[in-house]
Amino acid sequence: MNPRLTLGTRASPLALAQARATAAKLEKAHGWDPGSVSLFEVRTTGDKVQDRALAEIGGKALWTKELDQVLLGGGTQASVHSCKDVESERPDSLCIAAFLPRADVRDRLIGAPSVEALSQGAKVGTSSPRRTAQLLRRRPDLSISIMRGNVATRLQRVVTGDYEATFLAAAGLDRLGIDEGSAIDVADFLPAPGQAAIAIECRKDDAATRALLDAIDHKPTRRAVTAERSFARGVGGSCHSPVAALGIVEGDGRLWLRAELLSSDGSEHVRGELHAAEGEEEEAGLALAAELLGRAPANVRMLFAAA
Repeated sequence: MNPRLTLGTRASPLALAQARATAAKLEKAHGWDPGSVSLFEVRTTGDKVQDRALAEIGGKALWTKELDQVLLGGGTQASVHSCKDVESERPDSLCIAAFLPRADVRDRLIGAPSVEALSQGAKVGTSSPRRTAQLLRRRPDLSISIMRGNVATRLQRVVTGDYEATFLAAAGLDRLGIDEGSAIDVADFLPAPGQAAIAIECRKDDAATRALLDAIDHKPTRRAVTAERSFARGVGGSCHSPVAALGIVEGDGRLWLRAELLSSDGSEHVRGELHAAEGEEEEAGLALAAELLGRAPANVRMLFAAA
């Protein structure tokens, strides 16, 4: 059977689970037979290099550039991404045509029932500047070391005692059917912009594929993530920059956007929030970015290029 659509995806177990979920939604939405949407697996540079932080080897583009090349070359019609891994500035020739309904946005702590329960000076593995800063803000005694790799690898390194604990996104664990860890309230750890959202990207000039993807686009998730990504663009942060943002569409239809900027060691931070009407998501993200940069302490502001 010739596929009606080919989706590009990273080859990790989580990426494949997300791509299969996307394919199933498309097949259901359009009444296609199972298998009508095929997957094209790509091993990205981010998957190949596991011993250094992303910021040292090229940033988030390491998750997307090979998928972009295949998509722009016509090998696929769309790419499936974990939205938090997609740069806030993307090529003009591409667009995010659909978001699947967002899953649990929280982080889960693996290895201890709570941050407070970690032993004095515990070694915690993470490559996320956001998680590092948020954790050190609450527990400056902890020792943070870079940990990368897929979900199974990171879980195993806690089991073997290489690290006392690590953090993983609740959404990723749920998508893999893994019931591990203790969820951390977003009041304590605001998530990364786009966390728990699956984004499907296609060529901007491909009207046919955009129309097919629009059928599975979850508008509340789009609104929330659009504001978060606009905030990230507004502050001009890099993979070195601890930045968090969360948008929620409330019952009255307004968007509630919260965000946070931190110093690298978490000793200083600035938080803010605002509400926005439908259609104002981009403006809301940029407005909150400007406000937080204006109030940020110098050693926070210096981490962000827009300061």
